[in-house]
Amino acid sequence: MPIPKKILEQIKQLIPPLNGTLHKGQSGRVGVLGGALDYTGAPFFAAISALRIGADLSHVICSPTAAGAIKSYSPDLIVHPVLREDTTPQTLRPTLSELLGRLHVLVIGPGLGREDYMQNFAKLALNIAKEQGMFVVLDADALWLIGQDTSLIHGYRRAVLTPNVVEFKRLSENVKVDPSTPADERASRVSRALGGVTVLQKGAEDIICTNTGPASAADARLSQVPEGESAEEQLHVDVPGGLKRCGGQGDILGGTVGAALAWGKCYLDGAFGDKTVPASRVPLLAAVAGSMVTRTASRRAFAKQGRGVVTQDMLGEIGGAFAELFGAVGEKGWGVPTDAGEAKSEGRL
Repeated sequence: MPIPKKILEQIKQLIPPLNGTLHKGQSGRVGVLGGALDYTGAPFFAAISALRIGADLSHVICSPTAAGAIKSYSPDLIVHPVLREDTTPQTLRPTLSELLGRLHVLVIGPGLGREDYMQNFAKLALNIAKEQGMFVVLDADALWLIGQDTSLIHGYRRAVLTPNVVEFKRLSENVKVDPSTPADERASRVSRALGGVTVLQKGAEDIICTNTGPASAADARLSQVPEGESAEEQLHVDVPGGLKRCGGQGDILGGTVGAALAWGKCYLDGAFGDKTVPASRVPLLAAVAGSMVTRTASRRAFAKQGRGVVTQDMLGEIGGAFAELFGAVGEKGWGVPTDAGEAKSEGRL
């Protein structure tokens, strides 16, 4: 079933214009927290994907044991090797608080691992992000973290969870969703059990839903929504993807959703747009946009590489996938030959 036109139009409202009116940073500053000794590819894929879809700046907050490798993958990423095993959360808090204060969104989980010190730092980062009213994406071992203590995320409506099949099953069990619940209703039950976070259930088709119930006074303050506001919405994204599922594709999804959330924050802050899209809809819209772009990039990469496709092949397809979905060639200046663009701006076309 196609995504409703109204949803697509609202997503387009969150896309920063390419018209020369914005300065660096107003198209999104994204942070990715993850990356330990054995996991350097995942945070790279998440962070570089945010740039490839159009965010301005992408930071990786990681362990020193991962920093060298991640830096070598791309000079476009800003790498902060501050998650030291010999540092306590209390000692790290001022540094992390200052760093997150410069970002619009935080993606937690790619390459995080389950070592106690990394899990503790992720918990600290999530608490700081909530204090600062940031949008957050939780994936991979960040989902393991909240599964152990669902109060960490309960009621925070600025969060998007992106579980795969195994992670979703575990999360459903953590929040005690009845296993006999019909498959297409489980994501909604998980969202409601977690107090209204947006759930992006990855699969043959992605199921994206928000099921909040009325916001209590405390939840309204935490999530910056009107008290009593309630939403129940579910969408199925069946945009065709590639026929091979690459390890790392979920990290690309985390990065693209994160970038779309960052755009939403810039939109809400007044950098562009008319503010007619309420803050409470941004997580759902960002999840749909990220899902559509990731699946399309997968299809485009598979068409070129076939069975041998790897996640790296998808990176170069993200920009084209975005343009294919959300604008014709030349929209907002993208893809217009330089001479034609200049002629149009000077009134000669």
